[in-house]
Amino acid sequence: MPTTPVLRPSSGPAYARIAGVGGYRPSRVVPNEEIAPRIDSSDTWIRERSGIVERRWAGPEESVAVMGAAAAGKALAHAGVTPDQIGCVLVATSTHFRQLPALAADIAHRTGVTDAAAFDLSAACAGFTHALAVAHDLVRGGSAGHVLVVGTERMSDLIDHDDRSTAFLFGDGAGAVVVGPSDLPAMGPVVWGADGSQGHAIDQSASWLELRHERPERFPALTMQGQTVFRWAVYEMARAARRALEAAGVDAADLDAFVPHQANLRIVDALANTLRLPAGVAVSHDIVHTGNTSAASIPLAMEQLLASGAVRSGGLALTIGFGAGLSYAGQVVTLP
Repeated sequence: MPTTPVLRPSSGPAYARIAGVGGYRPSRVVPNEEIAPRIDSSDTWIRERSGIVERRWAGPEESVAVMGAAAAGKALAHAGVTPDQIGCVLVATSTHFRQLPALAADIAHRTGVTDAAAFDLSAACAGFTHALAVAHDLVRGGSAGHVLVVGTERMSDLIDHDDRSTAFLFGDGAGAVVVGPSDLPAMGPVVWGADGSQGHAIDQSASWLELRHERPERFPALTMQGQTVFRWAVYEMARAARRALEAAGVDAADLDAFVPHQANLRIVDALANTLRLPAGVAVSHDIVHTGNTSAASIPLAMEQLLASGAVRSGGLALTIGFGAGLSYAGQVVTLP
């Protein structure tokens, strides 16, 4: 009887790290005063409920592909990695309104990446942290030498601009990181999960398929139950964040930065307080001038903290993304 051949095992580096980060922010700044009249609101009301002063909305030429490629180019330059070294491109987005081809393939082409795997990942506002965890495992497993991870969103296309609960929250933009090999541990284990029983908390008003058979009263748009999401984010994400710290073998006192999804300033501050972060830990408040950019928010916030000098390269950061699903993913990483 012939013997079954033994397959050669996959092999990769012992560790992985974030080697570079880049971001793209649309040129158009949209202050609260521009949004408030349409939702019978005010600048003060919006600031009190979200902490947002302004956000960026993309123009006609600033597609998710254009913004994603711009952020990716900056991340590659920061990492000192050339496009031919990329073995996989992962793109997290909720606002690519073409089912195929994958946005990742388009961004790879625009960035000069060839002969690499390229696919999209959908986990809404937690998309980037899910993709980051996958990238870490791809590098360590030997499937890709370097992975380009991009979060890119045009949330202004998905929101109902007359919806008082969501119209003021969201912005557009893109962020990217390059994940590559490391000689030392630089990315902790991911802590992630989902609760599909709460899928209604952040939803879409109608399926795209309905547009094919009938004309709904309004274009399908994002819907959100704000209080439900707030309670879940503050309590459940604090627990997940503690688990991520424990999995990485560090304490809150060891952190240099806290970079959560920029959902709402009240959520960000409530999480920081619940975790009892020391005063020296830089807490990202990028949402104040950027809005909630969904899958793009964490890399944009990371880039801003580093560029401003609020945190040092090589410092430890706790990241956690959370959103529709309800889903979440978090891990401790060393900043590039």
